[in-house]
Amino acid sequence: MIRYEENTKFFQLDTKNTSYCMAVLDTGHVEHMYYGNKIKADTPDFMLEKRCLTPGNCNAYDSKHPISLEDACLEMSGYGKSDIREPFIELTNEDGSTTTDFVFDYCLVDKGKKSYKTLPGSYDDDNKQDHLMISMKDKNSGCTLELHYYVYEDEDVITRSAKFVNTSDSTVKLNRLMSMQLDVDEAGFVITSFHGGWTQEMNKHDMTLTGGRFVNSSFTGGSSSRSNPFVMMSRPETTEYMGDCFGFNLIYSGNHYESFEVNSFNKTRFVSGINPQNFEFVIEPKGVFEAPEAVMTFSGCGHNGMSQNMHAFVRKHIVRGAWRDKARPVLLNSWEAAYFDINESKLVNLAAEGAKLGIELFVMDDGWFGERNGDTAALGDWKENVKKLPHGVAGLAERINDLGMDFGIWVEPEMVNVDSDLYRAHPDWAICIPDKPHSEGRNQRILDFANPEVVEYITKSMTEVFSLGNISYVKWDMNRTFTDYYSQYLPNDRQGEVAHRYICGVYQVMKNLTEKFPKILFEGCAAGGNRFDLGILSYFPQIWASDCTDAVERLRIQNGYSYGYPMSTVSAHVSGCPNHQTLRTTPIDTRFNVASFGVLGYECNLADSSKEEKEAMKSQIEIYKKYRETMQFGKFYRVSSGNVYQWTVVSQDKKTAVGMVAQLLMKAGRSYQKFKACGLDKDKKYHFFGRELKYHLKEYGDLVNTGMPKLPLIGKPHINPNNDTMMNLLNKVNPMNGEKEDCEVYGDALMNCGVKLKQAYMGVGYNGEGETRHFPDFGSRLYFMEEL
Repeated sequence: MIRYEENTKFFQLDTKNTSYCMAVLDTGHVEHMYYGNKIKADTPDFMLEKRCLTPGNCNAYDSKHPISLEDACLEMSGYGKSDIREPFIELTNEDGSTTTDFVFDYCLVDKGKKSYKTLPGSYDDDNKQDHLMISMKDKNSGCTLELHYYVYEDEDVITRSAKFVNTSDSTVKLNRLMSMQLDVDEAGFVITSFHGGWTQEMNKHDMTLTGGRFVNSSFTGGSSSRSNPFVMMSRPETTEYMGDCFGFNLIYSGNHYESFEVNSFNKTRFVSGINPQNFEFVIEPKGVFEAPEAVMTFSGCGHNGMSQNMHAFVRKHIVRGAWRDKARPVLLNSWEAAYFDINESKLVNLAAEGAKLGIELFVMDDGWFGERNGDTAALGDWKENVKKLPHGVAGLAERINDLGMDFGIWVEPEMVNVDSDLYRAHPDWAICIPDKPHSEGRNQRILDFANPEVVEYITKSMTEVFSLGNISYVKWDMNRTFTDYYSQYLPNDRQGEVAHRYICGVYQVMKNLTEKFPKILFEGCAAGGNRFDLGILSYFPQIWASDCTDAVERLRIQNGYSYGYPMSTVSAHVSGCPNHQTLRTTPIDTRFNVASFGVLGYECNLADSSKEEKEAMKSQIEIYKKYRETMQFGKFYRVSSGNVYQWTVVSQDKKTAVGMVAQLLMKAGRSYQKFKACGLDKDKKYHFFGRELKYHLKEYGDLVNTGMPKLPLIGKPHINPNNDTMMNLLNKVNPMNGEKEDCEVYGDALMNCGVKLKQAYMGVGYNGEGETRHFPDFGSRLYFMEEL
């Protein structure tokens, strides 16, 4: 709900549990007064900061008002009129001056949201979200700035965006335009950001900001794995379930910028938007520039409370289309099984093995087109390689469909190899500085999507690819970052527009293709999580979270994503061991347990997998399908992280839940473990149980001669643990039984007391009657809770 009091020029934006308050000052500037738990306010007087004198060594706004804008909490600000903090907007006027002084002109309160012309944005199924537009006029240039606010009540989310309109008679240069600004009259907040790189995305970092500036940004051309645009601000005492927490994100996939600054008056300013580095847009009279939409939420229930708000918002107001609420299939991807060395026979054999296990979708990854036998050639030549696929994509898709599976394909539309027919025909279509050495990445260059001709060509080219056969899924990759920013399409004085125009062109292609092929399940990928953001999720309902499939690394990566993104957007695969990125060997159950909390897939050579591995995978897929609705669309809760991770996901009706305990390293003498759930109905009674598992004798090595029970018929002979034949034979007769967990517990007990699990093996013996928990390094368990 939005309330506007015209007499006092007071605004209050309310969601179900929060309030956002601001008012217009006598100077015409809009002062931010409050954002937090929901409050009642009949008048803004008690919230307005009281001023009668200008602070020392500060500048007054003008002779009539003693206010220094440096010491004010504002909804937006610029340079030149006494505010020296990070600005919301920077302009260069035709006369070279850079001072801006945007003041209140008028406002509009209505319902609904118009689509942006160049960018994706949030939406509502009924288009009935409350909307506030505040129009600001620059006293110096005469230009207009529109501040837009959209209220999503049920999710406790407010989105913000800005639109600059050149209502002057002169051309101006826009050097910066943020999407949101939040000024708070306190300091000492903990700033949480998520950093990393290829195969190491979303590492959580905390810092307490008591002075100075902290910047989280990307200049890679994408939102980047280096610094995700999602950030948090919380009080030092905030925990997962208690305390104040603000969450911020940006619906944008290009170079982004988030800055937290504490000034000398102990006020904290946060701004978010397009990275102003190398950004410069020429705006002619009547010209318009749209800033990306920013997302903000507040919860008084800690980090998890904030995450629940973000998850609900992304699921309902960012992800869209036929697959928004539809269960995603279990897939098998060919990449780690074959890399570029593919052919029709090999792919069909691989798919046939997957079909036996219950896999529903087979994906042909890179290597199927042109002379694509490695990463040095053929990107851009999107024609089937008939030597590899003698019956074409259509024939392969038909054979996969005959196995009872859907068929998917890999593409990388934004890239081109120099060794390709496309580059030879159109070298001017690549992002590079003519006649200058180019810094290459993965032996490829980036196509210039700032050029409308390239956008049209790629739309046509991908339309042809997606029409080659019965294609149900597309993996859209983007495997390098930007270097040598330069568009041969744009004039020399417009090169500051390249990065933003590029991402707008990418959005146009994605919009064209998702509208032409609404039934295809698109998955975003950018060397893993190099472009995991709300902009991509506005077109593709899921994103490949990381090129790292190692279960131990994925624990940290997926835990990081969970702060701002629902698990239905995070795709995760079970791969072979030793892992291809780390050479680490982890139990196949742990690989599945971690991956099952995302959109599950497999990425391994099933043709070479053992019988035992295939049996394990078949059982895993059956379990996942049974609980898929809960795993993909339930409410996700972080219980703990560190050496031991605990996660819980609960169905929307709270009738079913799945929990996981995963351990990095076993600590000697530590056999105790407790499982605590979250999000259950406290009054419901649940059947709590785990999977009945068996373990190979080889995992106990020489201990089989001292700790193993007697075998039927043959007693207890000495066994050489290095004799694989003997160990495998004995394991068929007498595998090691895992523990059994089975009890009936009320929801409040599960959440507060928890279930104390069976004792883990700790070097003093093994009880083979379901009493000893086999829990070594990288061990894990799934636990199920079903309403009785």
